Amino acid sequence: MNFQIISDGACDLLKAYTDRNDVKIVPFYVTFDGKNYMKEGEGITHDEFYRRMAENHEIPKSSLPSVGDFYDAFLPYAEASTPIICVCISSCFSGSFNSASTAKEQIIEQYPDAKIEVIDSTLNTMSEALLVNELVNMRNDNVSFEDAIKYANDIKNTGKIYFTVGSLEYLIKNGRIGKVATIAGDKLGIKPIIIMSDGDISLGGISRTTKKAKLSIIKLLQKTFSNPSININDYRFLVGTGFQFEEAAEFKISVEEALHIKCEDTIESCVGTTVGCHTGPYPLGLAFIKKYNA
Repeated sequence: MNFQIISDGACDLLKAYTDRNDVKIVPFYVTFDGKNYMKEGEGITHDEFYRRMAENHEIPKSSLPSVGDFYDAFLPYAEASTPIICVCISSCFSGSFNSASTAKEQIIEQYPDAKIEVIDSTLNTMSEALLVNELVNMRNDNVSFEDAIKYANDIKNTGKIYFTVGSLEYLIKNGRIGKVATIAGDKLGIKPIIIMSDGDISLGGISRTTKKAKLSIIKLLQKTFSNPSININDYRFLVGTGFQFEEAAEFKISVEEALHIKCEDTIESCVGTTVGCHTGPYPLGLAFIKKYNA
């Protein structure tokens, strides 16, 4: 193996994918009462997490992986002299990158020859999953540790997400978007279109129904790829949701027909508890990133 891929849990890749592709995940923590924190995937199921928000209107909180969590993940590979590339959620959203960087420093003190690269992906959820997937492809293609780092840093800024949520309630309560937009959304009962780009999020538009929000996302995608300098075939696309899987499957078909593309089917993922704390129970959208060898 030319390098080990590690990611924090914000990439939202499912176990089927990470097991098949030898990706190590360092999970976030989630709490509903502010006292008892559970590792993502442990103590509460994905369905139970979203049900408690959708039915009981509970507002969970997330907490980043600790320095010790990353240290424990890095240690076996450092001992085996296996280079590590660790992908972390955008540092605009979390201190996960800082935790991983501190853990790297601690490992280097013990193992001065260890090769560890911690990448601030500037991405989140589905777009972070796509970057991890490109690293998997690089490793499968026997790209060197050094070149894989270069490629990853070159393409990460091409990653974007266009998505909608049930309301802006959870984003505002977790300090992710302006109060004015939230108040307007609450008063009008509208559905926001959120754009994640360059490490942060912004309001990309509003619609009165989820159906219209999905159409607006498709129009944004069409506008993006109408630029003659951008070749749509150089990109990978991934549809994601929290637990509205039938709606996501229908949306995927609509995107494919409108853009004349094929979305990824073999990147098993869904919006997990870390991101779901901020989006609420009804996230739905599409991420894309440029292929490393495009």
